[in-house]
Amino acid sequence: MINVTDQKKVDTVIEEITDYVLNKEITSEEAFTTAQYVLMDTLGCGILALNYPECTKLLGPIVPGTMVPGGTRVPGTSYVLDPVQGAFNIGAMIRWLDYNDTWLAAEWGHPSDNLGGILAVADYLSQERIRKGQEPLTVQDVLEAMIKAHEIQGVLALENSLNRVGLDHVLYVKIATTAVVTKLLGGGREEINNALSNAWIDNSSLRTYRHAPNTGSRKSWAAGDATSRGVRLAMMAMKGEMGYPSALSAEGWGFQDVLFNHQTLTLARPLDSYVMENVLFKVSYPAEFHAQTAAEAAVQLHPDVSNRLDEIDKITITTHESAIRIIDKKGPLNNPADRDHCIQYITAIGLLKGNITAEDYEDEAASDSRIDALREKMVVTENKQYSKDYLDPDKRSIANAVQVHFQDGTSTENVEYQYPLGHRFRRKEAFPKIEQKLSANLATQYTVKQRRKVEEVGFDYAKLTGMSINDFMELFIP
Repeated sequence: MINVTDQKKVDTVIEEITDYVLNKEITSEEAFTTAQYVLMDTLGCGILALNYPECTKLLGPIVPGTMVPGGTRVPGTSYVLDPVQGAFNIGAMIRWLDYNDTWLAAEWGHPSDNLGGILAVADYLSQERIRKGQEPLTVQDVLEAMIKAHEIQGVLALENSLNRVGLDHVLYVKIATTAVVTKLLGGGREEINNALSNAWIDNSSLRTYRHAPNTGSRKSWAAGDATSRGVRLAMMAMKGEMGYPSALSAEGWGFQDVLFNHQTLTLARPLDSYVMENVLFKVSYPAEFHAQTAAEAAVQLHPDVSNRLDEIDKITITTHESAIRIIDKKGPLNNPADRDHCIQYITAIGLLKGNITAEDYEDEAASDSRIDALREKMVVTENKQYSKDYLDPDKRSIANAVQVHFQDGTSTENVEYQYPLGHRFRRKEAFPKIEQKLSANLATQYTVKQRRKVEEVGFDYAKLTGMSINDFMELFIP
């Protein structure tokens, strides 16, 4: 058999990721505490998604009725699946409503997407270990894998922009899942290198489904697809499948030349726990993260404008370059996926209702003619300082300001938020609200008794981290 070690030197980025996964000890208490909240918030968002038929129609086994003894349990359902399909199910659920953690950099994304693969494999492995008389994995093991997956995806995203070359960020989900899941499965350097090289060669989704005129629901299951593919490649590597040492750098044929405009992929900083420590929570509003502070500003302005809608002359939204590039949209919005990625639509809902929920993106809510009437009065402009602070690693701001101007020449205050609720600078303010959010999400599917069992464990760090994964997953089985 040919292994990467039998050929030339492995690409540096692959080696650095493998070294990190194998050897780095995570010592940051802040990272573990944040990971605890990411875990519970992410699963809560997945449970909430079970209320949406467009999501649930994609769940379950590929062949209806198939159950895998000792397989992955899918939270909130009766499905027991193989780890690959289990990862897709969990991944699709947790991303469906775009309502949990986010990472913004040269490439944006959602590092919690990796939980689909991590949790699927951890549940399967734990049950397998118990059958063999061995100790199962614990939630602590899952939190460590989450921290490392966040770090891999997030640090790759700092300076390596896939969107600039038309590719989608879920490639970095596949890379991160592949690395940490191969380690969970017992893989060493050879297996992780091999699996990672195949993940890079796999190619990447085009961003077509995130942009007009093709915006659609694939954006809600694309990460589930990526994390499940990571599991598949990890399991292949564990069976001895070969790797490709210069998957990134091969002249003419590698990822960098074929898909990355001949740019060299780099890791902008040493891999540790930076991403988990700085990750952003979507606490209040299910909306694309670049618009979160605009949503906060609009909701604050609601009392001042709700009775004066006919008097509005103009609405100014001051924002940063990334928001303009991604979510500044004029004209018709064709579906919920289009609407929750439109800063004007999100701002309009906040001004009209004083709140924003997932239902506000559905066709029935969007039929309110006042929404488009407000959108037509909006002017979106860039503040260069906002754009600079967005990329500042010590600030990582996501600033927006909203001001409403009336026909009589008066105006509201210019409401500005530099940092959204859920930013590292607002963690203490956010954590209690994340707990409330989880409770509300669980209440849509579970009895009071079952919901309270989850809550009693979920935010008690000692209880949670000492719990076996199989017992943890059983908390979510109806």
